[in-house]
Amino acid sequence: MKKLFVFLFACITLTGWAQEPANWQGKFEQLGTTLPTPNEYRTGSGAPGPKYWQQKADYVINVELNDDNQSVTGSETITYHNNSPETLRYLWMQLDQNVIAQNSLKSQTRTNTMRDSIPAKFVAGSLDLYDFDGGFKIKSVKDANGNALPYTINQTMMRVDLPKALAPGQQYSFSVEWSYNIGDRMKDGERSGLEFFPADGNYVYTIAQFFPRMCVFDDVNGWQNKQFLGQGEFALPFGDYKVKITVPSDHIVAATGTLQNPKDVLTKTELERFEKSKTSFDKPVLIVTQAEAVQKEKSKSKNKNTWEFHANDVRDFAFASSRKFIWDAQAVKIKDKTPLAMSFYPKEGNPLWEKESTLAVKNTLEVYSRMTIDYPYPVAISVHAASIGMEYPMICFNFGRPDKNGKYTDAVRTRMIGVIVHEVGHNFFPMIINSDERQWPWMDEGINSFVQLVTELERYPNDNWTRGLPAGLVGYMKGDKSLQRPLMTNSEQIIQLGAEQYQKAATALYILRETIMGKELFDKAFKEYSERWAFKHPMPADFFRTMEDASAVDLDWFWRGWFYTTDNVDQSIDYVKWYKLRNEQTKVEKQVSAKKAEATSGKKELTDFSSGPEPISVLPTDERFYGEFLGRVDDKALIGKLQNKNIYEVKLSNKGGLVMPVIIEWTYKDGSKEIDRIPAEIWRRDESTATKVFVKDKEVVNVVLDPLKETTDINTADNVFPKRTTESKFDQFKKGSK
Repeated sequence: MKKLFVFLFACITLTGWAQEPANWQGKFEQLGTTLPTPNEYRTGSGAPGPKYWQQKADYVINVELNDDNQSVTGSETITYHNNSPETLRYLWMQLDQNVIAQNSLKSQTRTNTMRDSIPAKFVAGSLDLYDFDGGFKIKSVKDANGNALPYTINQTMMRVDLPKALAPGQQYSFSVEWSYNIGDRMKDGERSGLEFFPADGNYVYTIAQFFPRMCVFDDVNGWQNKQFLGQGEFALPFGDYKVKITVPSDHIVAATGTLQNPKDVLTKTELERFEKSKTSFDKPVLIVTQAEAVQKEKSKSKNKNTWEFHANDVRDFAFASSRKFIWDAQAVKIKDKTPLAMSFYPKEGNPLWEKESTLAVKNTLEVYSRMTIDYPYPVAISVHAASIGMEYPMICFNFGRPDKNGKYTDAVRTRMIGVIVHEVGHNFFPMIINSDERQWPWMDEGINSFVQLVTELERYPNDNWTRGLPAGLVGYMKGDKSLQRPLMTNSEQIIQLGAEQYQKAATALYILRETIMGKELFDKAFKEYSERWAFKHPMPADFFRTMEDASAVDLDWFWRGWFYTTDNVDQSIDYVKWYKLRNEQTKVEKQVSAKKAEATSGKKELTDFSSGPEPISVLPTDERFYGEFLGRVDDKALIGKLQNKNIYEVKLSNKGGLVMPVIIEWTYKDGSKEIDRIPAEIWRRDESTATKVFVKDKEVVNVVLDPLKETTDINTADNVFPKRTTESKFDQFKKGSK
């Protein structure tokens, strides 16, 4: 038996059918212990476990916006529900406004350099030259009986010590009073603040992170109390909110939640229009017109109104306020729900905003609801603010402004639609499917950018979308590796946030859907993830495991390459050999001798098909190859299937390290084309090279890898056979003239 095996191995090797020696790098190993061990809170399937738990924080907030000195004053009562199995002796809160306090951690750790001819605005921001007293001023922290509670402020975090440990299943209520000065976003570049309009002396306020907020306490990290340094956004628990917002009486307020007292704050005409919008499904209704907003700009009321909003099952609350606001709204049909899509914008946003904003909100809700879960909230709001895209539950702040004459380019319109779709889409990731962006930005920015792309391509097919498409990522993928970080990187260590956590993650998921899994399998698995983790706190392993669990596709190689490394895609065609059967069959001994002769002949590398096909023999099967089997194959019939066929042996290399499917386009002599799609597992035994034989009816004249640019291959010059010459036409002419 040993002799038979040796003979078989020699025969197979010499006839070119053996796999080349493996170059193993572990790229197809299971993630295994790289992921957290499944437990009763988070299962191996990626679903929440039978004992999954999460905390809840309910808020009753009273806040006043002072339009005279641009400040916020507020008080809140928080009821914290300890649903964990742990006893808590203290609570942690986020003080995000402290990121712009004097001598903040962000300021202390900022790196900068000097050069000649720096614009003053950039110098001022870099060197903290603005005379601004930012950050929270905490007036008091008290228990439900009004007794002071000890607290400790550590930069952007505040620890509140409890008089008695909070046992599992218990809840605790306490209150905080605070104030802060509203930052000018034009100067500090922050997410929340004001924009001043010199022409009419008014402000647009986009107010967020305006109250001390509870940190997340979960089964994975305990307290998520990483300092806010400006880049990593927010991890927050769900809760119910009751918020009263006092503003000048001529202001219009947009906010998270449902307006409870419209009769108290709207004029009769505004109220009628507001009610009409709730049944207007075909177009927006203008509740405050541009003419009415312009009229308000001319005088500033000293009276006040208090707007009251309630919101349940949300992780945060934000609002916008201005007398400059135009306001429109339209109902959207999402199965049995009819949320209002609304936009608030100053005249400086028109005519673009009146035409496009609410429509973009509507498109986003419809596509995202199909891809994830039905939008559960009563409103979705887009607010126009300069040079920003920022999201909160039910409300977001978005850029996109025409010039002073109301003119705008296609690029301005496209970017505006893109940011609205993106920020409204954040209602789903992370406002509902509530990941931790301070630790894992790709889980909301990247996943959201992917669904954004699906929405854009579906609802705006004629616009020029690039972010998330494979071809758009090539520049980054071939860039300086020292400036790149794996997707599985803490937000504050990332250098190229947009290119990586938004674009690379979105492109990875786009490729996963379009090229690797297929839309049907991907969409079912993606929806399963969304439904499992809606109103919960998913981690990366929950996403990875669910996508595999719901699709039966082993994707560990994909997560490992795209999320844990900075490898790139660079496949190449090393050679293509063309064979045809001989008419006359020979013996095994002659075939082996011929192969040995070929191996030692010093034949130069094949670069094209000009030498024609190489004749090969397929022989009747020797009796020794059957071993103990009594049956026999029909040699004649099998050999007949290869008669007059064109047989092509293709050797491929994976130069970039990132294993991906192999997509081969064949161009035949008659001009027709065909594409073969080979799963990434072709690299599983040798991650650097792979050789595969194809049988074609027609004669091939050209072979191309990744013809539709689906894989982010960074070098397409070596994706072609016959190989391209590097000589210029002039050099070729000179050779010919000699």
